[in-house]
Amino acid sequence: MNKASAGNNIMEKSKERRERYSRTQNSFLFKHFKKVYPLGIQGRSSSILSVSSISVSSTDSSSLTDSSSALDTKILLSLETIRRIRAPNYHDHSTETREVSKVSIVQQSTHDHPIDEEELKRCNWITKNSDKVYVSFHDEQWGVPVYEDNQLFELLAMSGMLMDYNWTEILKRKQLLREAFGGFEPNIVANMGEKEIVEIAANKELGLAECRARCMIDNARAIAKVVRECGSFSSLLWGYFDYKPIINKYRYPRNVPLRSPKAEIISKELIRRGFRLVGPVITQAFIQAAGMTMDHLVDCFRYSECVSLAENPWRHV
Repeated sequence: MNKASAGNNIMEKSKERRERYSRTQNSFLFKHFKKVYPLGIQGRSSSILSVSSISVSSTDSSSLTDSSSALDTKILLSLETIRRIRAPNYHDHSTETREVSKVSIVQQSTHDHPIDEEELKRCNWITKNSDKVYVSFHDEQWGVPVYEDNQLFELLAMSGMLMDYNWTEILKRKQLLREAFGGFEPNIVANMGEKEIVEIAANKELGLAECRARCMIDNARAIAKVVRECGSFSSLLWGYFDYKPIINKYRYPRNVPLRSPKAEIISKELIRRGFRLVGPVITQAFIQAAGMTMDHLVDCFRYSECVSLAENPWRHV
């Protein structure tokens, strides 16, 4: 064998080794990319797959070919069958092949699950199952600073009823409570006697026990004393907050306290002055509802609105 012949032989063997290595590498890439892109893999310019020639597409099964092995072709055909069953159809039927970009997938997802832009984000304790009266209370009243004595008396009375009912049940009785307790005018309620107490307790629709009715009347009398001493019930309460609501920044319901040091201080003072049903937990619920402490969650749509109100504090006269 001459030198030229030997040189050609070596070159041919080297070429064969490179081809075998290339086929091995392509087969390796092919198998692993099938895991990443299960919708189907297609070579753009040749049947030998490479990283640059892989795309996600919705093609016919006849176009899914691979020269590495017949087994790979069968696997691809099986994957294509699965794709037809499970994957959404993104391609335009007027064209044979169309790549699916990330943008089109996001647009399709948005179309399948449209977002209601008018839907308001509320505190997490307001759910789809919440009663409308409770949602309305959250959206319009809870957390709004209250300064009128009769409104504060009403909220204090409703907060006291949390001993027996939840907010939804209490709010549904609001109009009945107003009728029974003279619109929560402290002077009117303070002058109620046994006859009125018996009538209130006998009202089954109201569902208020006699002892609870007596507590509300006692509170009205305590408010009357506060007015003579401090000028108003509002002055006494807001004095503990320097006439400006406390703005909290709670992110989760678990962060919102059931009682607080401020509520404990106010509770002790109210009890000292003869008020009833004003423990720290009830007092906390009361100061939250009256907007003395701003406890809407930070991602609630009411947070910024109530903060705006809180930043313009009531000026004590």
